Amino acid sequence: MSSLPDNPVVVIEPRPSLVAPDFRDLWAHRELLYFLTWRDVKVRYKQTLIGIVWAVLQPVLMMLIFTLFFGKMAGLPSDGIPYSLFAYSGLLPWTFFAAAVTTGGNSVVNNAGMVTKVYFPRIIVPAAAVAAALVDFAVSFGVLALLMIFNGVAPTWKLLMLPVLVVHLSLLALGLGVWLSALNVKYRDIRFALPFIIQLWFFVSPIIYPVSLVIGKTSHPERWHRLLSLNPVVGIVEGFRAALFAQKGFDWLALAISAVVTLALLAYATFTFQRMEKSFADIV
Repeated sequence: MSSLPDNPVVVIEPRPSLVAPDFRDLWAHRELLYFLTWRDVKVRYKQTLIGIVWAVLQPVLMMLIFTLFFGKMAGLPSDGIPYSLFAYSGLLPWTFFAAAVTTGGNSVVNNAGMVTKVYFPRIIVPAAAVAAALVDFAVSFGVLALLMIFNGVAPTWKLLMLPVLVVHLSLLALGLGVWLSALNVKYRDIRFALPFIIQLWFFVSPIIYPVSLVIGKTSHPERWHRLLSLNPVVGIVEGFRAALFAQKGFDWLALAISAVVTLALLAYATFTFQRMEKSFADIV
């Protein structure tokens, strides 16, 4: 019979709220992040007839509807890009962002059994939700490539910026998901308010219309440009289109503002999560 070690193998102790995350602890649990990610992907499409095709179906159907009503009937401008391609290039990052924030915000509550029984860095739970949404994004990106080929749009060197924008969007979704998941444990109103907020956010972001359409109808375009750029999604979505299409240029001001907002939100969300997680097991 083996004897117990003289010193404890793992010591669980509280940390001050205003400290950086324990990255050594997160690295030690990296395999858990991998397994939780694939569990989320498998559970999402379990017992479905077409499986992960649902990840492609949603943005494609929305693109077809928006192209018919806004591109053909309403005649919305699309910055010289075929409207179907313009709409899908906005819906692709938005669908990922909306899914990541929604599932991330509900992740801790949905994993209450594991949170109350097993020790691990709780921030891994919303992080796994964001990573699972990235799998759907990667599958849906294949449709974008086919649309570009069909419309005769060739990529340029600017495509090298796309991975940076994907990381940027992932960090923004992670920050919101971490923050909302902590609030959702204490205030269950978040679960009901989140879909409504996401829906409103969609219409104030340039997903189905270009930023130039809004700015061009104002008497102070520079002021409105700065105001719109406070929405961190604006710079990222416009950056996606700039990376994909030669007609578009990067809006560096909007991207810089988005990066500042994203980093500030991520830092605030992490500290808020750490401060609140000590009570998760009691109230979740």
